[in-house]
Amino acid sequence: MKLYVLRHGEAEPLAPSDAARRLTPRGEAEVRAVTQACAQRLAGLQRVVTSPYQRARQTAAELMRTLNFSGELLVEAALTPAGDAGQVAALIDALGSEALLLVSHQPLVGELLRYLTDSEDVGSMDTACLAALDITACARGGARLLWLERPPG
Repeated sequence: MKLYVLRHGEAEPLAPSDAARRLTPRGEAEVRAVTQACAQRLAGLQRVVTSPYQRARQTAAELMRTLNFSGELLVEAALTPAGDAGQVAALIDALGSEALLLVSHQPLVGELLRYLTDSEDVGSMDTACLAALDITACARGGARLLWLERPPG
């Protein structure tokens, strides 16, 4: 299985709540740039699963627009910043897609990559950073990092 993990684009610093923070114009541009750079590698994508937070949902929408993706979009509470990597791995396993993309936040995206690869050396997951993993088992150490794409600039 291929798993893609995308951190949301740059978000406004202040909003009525953390969940309500929206993408900035720069954040939208970051997501577009990374999506365009990876469009061919994302060709087999079957499903997008996003955090319910506004900036993650906007990131998922921008990615889907850029790819002309008309597949399934799910909103999943387990993908909030304080989510648990083990629970997210179980969710990935339960979804059972051949090619799945998650849109989430720090610290969860970093913790999930470290959990699945069982490695501390997974690189920095800055805004709009996209990681690709090859998963053999949805468990600690059950994946290998294939590549990491960052927005230009």
